[in-house]
Amino acid sequence: MPSKKLIMLGMVVGSIVGGYVPCLFGVSAISFTSLFTSTIGATLGIWLGYKFGRS
Repeated sequence: MPSKKLIMLGMVVGSIVGGYVPCLFGVSAISFTSLFTSTIGATLGIWLGYKFGRS
C-alpha cells in the first residue's frame, strides 16, 4: 500500500479513536476534550502511517 494511503488511513482511524476515548470516561462526544484527543489520535495515526509506509 502506498505511504500516502497509509498516512491518510492512520489520520482517519486515529482521529475517530481519539475522539471516542473521552466517551469511555463519561465525557460528552462534543467537547474540547474530545477535540483535543482527536487531534492527538490523528497526529499519532499520521506518524504511524508514515513509519509503516517507510518500512
